[in-house]
Amino acid sequence: MTHQLTQYSYLQLLDLLTTLAFLLRGLQEGNPVVRLALNVAPDPLTGLLAVKLLALGLGVYCWRVGRERLLQRMNLLFAAVVAWNLVALIVGSLPGVNV
Repeated sequence: MTHQLTQYSYLQLLDLLTTLAFLLRGLQEGNPVVRLALNVAPDPLTGLLAVKLLALGLGVYCWRVGRERLLQRMNLLFAAVVAWNLVALIVGSLPGVNV
């Protein structure tokens, strides 16, 4: 179960980094909840960090109460999100392509 939490934490970090890459390219966040946090916070980084801290809290909660299956599913979801972000960043970096 600790492995699942470690994996979840790592995926949260990767999602944070790929989201920052999107924001630095001037692109808008796709998740409406995260977009709201980015707009409400004093600066986008603070909003993004707040969302990620909440996500980590959810992961720790799942770990503490033994919700291993839920943590596994969240890992699959965030692995897909990070992969999607990376593909979009790569495709968006190709000459003549706008994402």
